Amino acid sequence: MTFRPRRSVLYMPGANARALEKARTLDADALILDLEDSVAPASKGEARSLVAAAVKAGGYGRREVAIRINGLDTPWGVEDLKMAADASPHAILVPKVAEAGDIVTASRIHMAMGGAEATRMWAMIETPMAIFNARDIASAHQAARLSCLVLGTNDLLKETRATAAGGRLAILPFLSMTVLAARAHGLDVIDGVYNDFRDEQGFRAECEQGRILGMDGKTLIHPGQIGVCNELFSPAPEEVAWSHRIIKAFKLPENEKKGVITIDGKMVERLHLAMAERVAAIADVIAG
Repeated sequence: MTFRPRRSVLYMPGANARALEKARTLDADALILDLEDSVAPASKGEARSLVAAAVKAGGYGRREVAIRINGLDTPWGVEDLKMAADASPHAILVPKVAEAGDIVTASRIHMAMGGAEATRMWAMIETPMAIFNARDIASAHQAARLSCLVLGTNDLLKETRATAAGGRLAILPFLSMTVLAARAHGLDVIDGVYNDFRDEQGFRAECEQGRILGMDGKTLIHPGQIGVCNELFSPAPEEVAWSHRIIKAFKLPENEKKGVITIDGKMVERLHLAMAERVAAIADVIAG
């Protein structure tokens, strides 16, 4: 199995040619070239052309490149999806996914337009209905080529009339439900944005909270947030070292067929081996 770090996932406005060029030099794990929220209606066509040219030109190196299209129920969504099918990014981020059928439909239309099967689908989880249906949405991962759930916390706050005060206390159940749904079906899940990009202390605290909740990374709105995000969502050195010890121990001839072993007086099961292999693999990619 191939593991891919998605610690820092940076939104880049599709209508901004300079931003699309600068993205090639940033240390983000993934980029979302955005055609939706950050682009005014009058600029949708221009943004689509700029994003198409940027993706086809390449030059993004190891960075995972996703295109966030407009909803298929908008005047721009179908043309966005058609462009994405031609440009072949790593992923297509579908907004306002409310039920499993939404992401399956987007995937099937993309394939019918000649889209590459290797292009994955990412689903925005940003409405109350999406939270209620998170398990069903995640369960459609094979039919929809779905690999990642992306939380839209600003929209969740708006739709629920909650606030982000108190360490996002009001929406913590929504975040945890999404993590559970993703993990039940082997998907990654990316936390929502932190709006005050000048507030490093607050941003750091929210990254730490997301890591505790089980998030794989966080969506970002400013390049200045990348460094802290990469730091906090990377496996700690001691975690990597312990993971390598577990892997090495299970490879010993006397342990190859055991389900449980002891390392330094600690009981270690094969589920810990699977966790260790993931940590070690991601650490190797980050180091590389």
